[in-house]
Amino acid sequence: MPIIKILPHPEYCPQGASISAPAGTSICEALLDNKINIEHACDMSAACTTCHVIVREGFNSLNELDETEEDLLDRAWGLEPNSRLSCQAILAQNDVTVEIPKYSINHAKELH
Repeated sequence: MPIIKILPHPEYCPQGASISAPAGTSICEALLDNKINIEHACDMSAACTTCHVIVREGFNSLNELDETEEDLLDRAWGLEPNSRLSCQAILAQNDVTVEIPKYSINHAKELH
């Protein structure tokens, strides 16, 4: 089973964590199943960017981005070349390291 290493995030995972999840599971599902309550405003239907993560290691082991995800990521706060929507990023056999950005579109609006 692949391991997901989550880098520390002050709200969602202050200490960071390492969790395992079966191949074929989305990163978002794995985080939620392990009590890391990442935002997912569209209920994982690829209609928003609140579950945006940056894949620091293992990006190429995930499934390929489709056009819908690419278009949505253009609106994500803190977009980087290795950004993915965690609800669309499906684990294979390799381990990955992810960073949850400090803000999401949803979070930024609530605070301003």
